[in-house]
Amino acid sequence: MELKSLNKISDYVWEIPREGEMRVPGRIFASAELVEDFDDNVVKQIKNVAALPGIQQASMTMPDAHWGYGFPIGGVAAFDPEEDGIISMGGIGFDISCGVRTMRTGMRREEIEPYLGKLVDRLFVIVPAGVGSEGKIRLNQSQIDEVLVGGAQWAVSQGYGYKEDLRYIEEGGVMGGADPAQVSDMAKKRQFREVGTLGSGNHYLEIQYVAEVYDEKIAEKLGLFKDDVVVSVHCGSRALGHQIGTDYLKTLAEASRRYNIPVHERELVCAPINSPEGRRYFSAVCAGINCALANRQVIAHLVREAFSDVIPRARISMLYDVSHNTCKVEEHPVGNKVKRLFIHRKGATRAFGPGRKEIPEEYRSTGQPVLIGGTMGTCSYILVGTESGMTQAFGSACHGAGRALSRTQAKKRWRGDALLKELGARGIIIRTHSYSGAAEEAPGAYKDVTAVVDATHNAGLAKKVVMVKPMACIKG
Repeated sequence: MELKSLNKISDYVWEIPREGEMRVPGRIFASAELVEDFDDNVVKQIKNVAALPGIQQASMTMPDAHWGYGFPIGGVAAFDPEEDGIISMGGIGFDISCGVRTMRTGMRREEIEPYLGKLVDRLFVIVPAGVGSEGKIRLNQSQIDEVLVGGAQWAVSQGYGYKEDLRYIEEGGVMGGADPAQVSDMAKKRQFREVGTLGSGNHYLEIQYVAEVYDEKIAEKLGLFKDDVVVSVHCGSRALGHQIGTDYLKTLAEASRRYNIPVHERELVCAPINSPEGRRYFSAVCAGINCALANRQVIAHLVREAFSDVIPRARISMLYDVSHNTCKVEEHPVGNKVKRLFIHRKGATRAFGPGRKEIPEEYRSTGQPVLIGGTMGTCSYILVGTESGMTQAFGSACHGAGRALSRTQAKKRWRGDALLKELGARGIIIRTHSYSGAAEEAPGAYKDVTAVVDATHNAGLAKKVVMVKPMACIKG
């Protein structure tokens, strides 16, 4: 897009002026170089979101933004139910509560390297991955309802992990307000055998080492030091979340018409938060969030099992687990008033600054850990939330590198088998169930994650703490 069409607030903050039906301006957090690469469709979607009822302050977009369904991926919007605010499927997405969990191993790079190949092979066997992958857990109707209410707490109660893990998961591992009755039988049936599975697409399980430390004091608070090895898991609510999105597209389309809400894109269909349709959808989303939290908790248990089999002295402990496709009720100051808002984060990570009660006590002086995934051939980052990010973007930050090429374009440019050989020659072990899927996730198909994270840091949304680089990666 052209910079001359924007108002420059700072080198990393840009504004789309209000026009037409927009109720608030658009706000883009990115460097000039990243903004110039934005697709015009992203700008159109920012404007469409800005026209929705009850939106507060601005329609916001993170530096990893690209075209999505309804909202741009990387979009953030807050809605006030007292001002006819809405809840929108497009602001949450189909992969409800997709997120990242990072765990410490208590080991250093040189200690793990001799066992790396065997460890990756074991993880590849024990953690189900790929399209339609199924795990060993078999659930019936009543049991899946328990998952949808209990989240990671349910998983721990079944012996998957430890109670201590829950302290380092958003919402303590369970999202209140979930009502399984608002989730279709089809959605539940699709999840009966998918709890504890990685899935496909951009989901991954990665063994990483701390390559750079930018803030030693905060890194020490997080228990991270140079060359420490961590394990990160990126996945969400699997088929259940997708089915919830599919089911409620029709419900919310009907609600949009009933309440005379103008909708400029199919996936922007929505309902007033305080309407029966809005309440039902939010309850279903909360259930989807709990499904994702349970899923990552079970995978973490499987990771512990694999490490125990190969390197018994490893001690897997939780750093943090945070989602980036959610709608959550949070309190934020708007003007001179603290409001109870419904914050939509579509491909955007919650990034609460210091002092928020929602953060584990150990992190309240530093800010919440913000886990930003890169690609299997580059690097990822761990940041912490800032006070500036709270005031600018309701405590939100980017969620990853952001795609630069579509999956179809990537498959035309790269071959999965050749890509894996190339990464292997660089010392990065890749295990995948699909060469085609690996090609879709080629590092070159994504934006430069360092440029994205630097823009997030320089805009004041979150603060860089460490960079981690991949040693091995498991893909679907």
